[in-house]
Amino acid sequence: MTLTDQAAGSILQPQSQPRAAVDLPSGSVSPPATGQTRRAPIDARTPGDAGTALPVLDVVIPVYNEERDLERSLRHLHAYLLGTFPYAFRITVADNASTDGTLNAAERIARELREVTVVRLPAKGRGNALRSVWLASPSPVLAYMDVSLSTDLAALAPLVAPLMSGHSDLAIGTRLARGSQVVRSPWREFISRGYNLLLHVLMGAHFSDAQCGFKAIRADVARRLLPHTADNEWFFDTELLIMAERCRLRVHEVPVDWTSGADAGVDLMQTAIADLRGMGRLTRDLATGRIPVRELRADLARV
Repeated sequence: MTLTDQAAGSILQPQSQPRAAVDLPSGSVSPPATGQTRRAPIDARTPGDAGTALPVLDVVIPVYNEERDLERSLRHLHAYLLGTFPYAFRITVADNASTDGTLNAAERIARELREVTVVRLPAKGRGNALRSVWLASPSPVLAYMDVSLSTDLAALAPLVAPLMSGHSDLAIGTRLARGSQVVRSPWREFISRGYNLLLHVLMGAHFSDAQCGFKAIRADVARRLLPHTADNEWFFDTELLIMAERCRLRVHEVPVDWTSGADAGVDLMQTAIADLRGMGRLTRDLATGRIPVRELRADLARV
């Protein structure tokens, strides 16, 4: 399966050639707010073109210079989904301008595993990768996880089930719930809890863990929210969740077992400064109406 860029706002179209990359510019649920409605369940039986099954779930793996870990993680995730997920699925590797052999490794695996496809983006940034691939995906349920698979995959079914049933709009893995088992340094634990506390105090957030790399969203909701996101890096997750809560969407939380690995190379200080700037910018965007919350809320109520 090859994906092609259909100009600005890129729409990915599966082709019949061998798959290769192409350039492309049990948990808790937050209490429903007044006016929330349950969405229609997703019909997982919908066929695709030429009798092929439309992938119900598209799991995006954003990567940058992950040649060493990519093949092991992809094969493990692919085998897990084949053995446990009862519907058609797709795994999309979103290569963010890697400079090592990541792209070649991803393309080689995609030629072997039918459910794996590769998208190459010319610029770095997890937020940019997720926005681009999710907006173009044909799947009704969209997810992402870090290439290190730090989150135990047993949490994947509880993550996507409420989206498929229509109960929830977004779902997030949380490392800060009572039932979570987390292995990471005390310093990283402190930073994570401190950041989420700031979100609660300064922005009125209710979700418990903004930046766990394990999330899912219904595509009908994503198509309405994503065009209004602005961050291309790590703050993307927070921005999307704040917008969802302001639009009175249901956010489902799944306690996860998590082992440090995905963010081992992240510059915590630089990321923290960028997150604080993101909070300031997002506050302005909400206050000035750049993000049309009232219109989005009405639109989402009609979905």
